[in-house]
Amino acid sequence: MTIPSVFFWGSWALSTVLFQSCTQPLSESTAATAAEQRRQSAVPDTTGYEIRPPADPNGISRYYLGRQIAHVMGHEGADWLERSGRQQEEGTDVLLKALRLKPTDVVADIGAGTGYFSFRMSPLVPQGKVLAVDIQPEMITYLQDNKERNNAPNVEPVLGTVQNPNLPANSVDLALIVDAYHEFDHPREMMRAIKAALKPNGRVALAEYRAEDAKVPIKRIHKMSVEQARKEMKAVGLEFVESIETLPQQHLMFFRRPK
Repeated sequence: MTIPSVFFWGSWALSTVLFQSCTQPLSESTAATAAEQRRQSAVPDTTGYEIRPPADPNGISRYYLGRQIAHVMGHEGADWLERSGRQQEEGTDVLLKALRLKPTDVVADIGAGTGYFSFRMSPLVPQGKVLAVDIQPEMITYLQDNKERNNAPNVEPVLGTVQNPNLPANSVDLALIVDAYHEFDHPREMMRAIKAALKPNGRVALAEYRAEDAKVPIKRIHKMSVEQARKEMKAVGLEFVESIETLPQQHLMFFRRPK
């Protein structure tokens, strides 16, 4: 987000730095020699992870199912998340409508950041609640402050970790991850934990910039294709439901627990 929730997920660098980190040309990468030596001597990993030099300097030396994981962006760019042009640029109102929330739903906003989506979902679930998850204590402070400012008692900030969002089992109707998943340091562990938090009919909504569209002005490492997303969700046992392509720049993909 990158943004544009995880999400590390939902946390961002200074406004100008953030924008550049997604759009500036690639610089020459530095080889992670030690990591490569460890990779070559290690026992083969069956979890889908691989450690090797970063092909893209905007990402880390960790790969998951062939995809290089992007660098996490810091909380210093919180203002960028609340920029005035975000609704028009990302079609956030269209995204919210596409979630088809019910008044009683419990929603987990994974990588909530400042709560841009959390506080917009709050009035849509008046008998439910929004669990606003972030791994940075600074973002939890933003969420607490904005909760009071927005008079949103049904928004509950939750401090997660890079491997676990710290959500109760079988408690969530929808987990929303906006432009954050591609920065998860441990996507396999995170998604397994999120799956465990879903109710039997629970869904995951994954928004990511379209890798298939060269006109989307975001660096390749901060994009995902539907094919790659489906592969990674399938690896943790989530079923693909549909991909909604009405947003200006992003896929909005839905997954669910198997029936």
